[in-house]
Amino acid sequence: MRPTQVEYAKNGTLTPEMEYVAEHESIYVETVMSRVADGSLVIMVRDGCPPVAIGKGAKTKINVNLGTSSASIDPDAELEKVKVAEKYGADTITDLSMGGDISAIRKMVFDNTTLPITTVPVYQAVVECGMKDTTGVDVLSYLKKQVDEGVSSVVVHCVEKQMLEKLKGTGRIMGMVSKGGSFTSVLMLKDGCENPYLENFDEVLSILKKNDVVLSLGNTMRSGCVHDVCDNPQMMEIRKNAKLAKQANEAGVQVIIEGMGGHVQANDIVPHIQAHRALSNYPLFVAGPLPTDVGMGYDHISGAVGASIASGNGADYLCYITPAEHLSLPTPEQVREGLIAFKIAAHIGDSMKYGLDERDKLLADRRANFDWDGQMELALDPDKPKGMCPMTGPCSMCGEYCAIKIMADYLSEGV
Repeated sequence: MRPTQVEYAKNGTLTPEMEYVAEHESIYVETVMSRVADGSLVIMVRDGCPPVAIGKGAKTKINVNLGTSSASIDPDAELEKVKVAEKYGADTITDLSMGGDISAIRKMVFDNTTLPITTVPVYQAVVECGMKDTTGVDVLSYLKKQVDEGVSSVVVHCVEKQMLEKLKGTGRIMGMVSKGGSFTSVLMLKDGCENPYLENFDEVLSILKKNDVVLSLGNTMRSGCVHDVCDNPQMMEIRKNAKLAKQANEAGVQVIIEGMGGHVQANDIVPHIQAHRALSNYPLFVAGPLPTDVGMGYDHISGAVGASIASGNGADYLCYITPAEHLSLPTPEQVREGLIAFKIAAHIGDSMKYGLDERDKLLADRRANFDWDGQMELALDPDKPKGMCPMTGPCSMCGEYCAIKIMADYLSEGV
């Protein structure tokens, strides 16, 4: 079996993937190797495709969720979303399909993108085996099936019985909002067993290690509204995931921790990240977070506000949110809106972590010279602003009374 990136790094072997990351992230190769070895930097790999670096020193990355549901099965729409995700700069795609021929849809996703693909194996297990009949054996079987198909990462929810007991007394408004976490929890409750992922964690690691698949430790106990503040079950999961991540790294498996996703009051975002960082330095993946609940229809904006704070203060990997969040399956256009909103958030976050980007200065230079085509080349979404601007001269908001033009004209005349 071929060594994983972690094993190569720990043995002092520089891989082509590490060299690629060093060049594209502007990090010394020795630093890349060191961080891959200690787990603070992950390299998602997919055969024949560019690797994606997530973690310490790398630019903030963005994941796009897509996939069918039991209420909406339209593979053509999902195919369009795949194309939108690639065109507008997503770094990874997670296929969450739960309707139709799930394996065929996943193959379609693979065939139409070069991006790394993540899945949540328990989703397909529940759909095809039935909620009441799914067993721990089924869950592990679907994990192995999807790894063999070539996914780059899988999400597993490592909720424990004691967390579920603690959840009962929290008085949360929203309870548990993690879909994968709820599936795993129901399996445990109906069968009176411990989490099959935890009972068989060494086997899980062995399955993932075979293809150097990244383990993403799910966030079952996240908050579903800003009034559900961080509580005991959340902290128990944070501590558990940190321990599991360490175990994975020691076994040679790359690992990401999902944390602080969902809904978090703005003032609590930084303390949440600090709580994670106090326990581990593994890449931190956040969904949103949404710092308010009243932005329905505009949750991509609410989420981007939270994501920019999170990214700027140490989150490494953002899961986008679309305008349809909490309402419906997103359309391809809503996928685009959500992705661009989170690209803006990641860009802002990176400016906080690493300093201002030269791209902003170049755009400002071109704006000062009314170079509209040049500005479009630097925009995160060049297509949308093209239809709003003039071909030459000031924009229509100011017309002949543009401050930049007025002062440039007077200064050129020596006034």
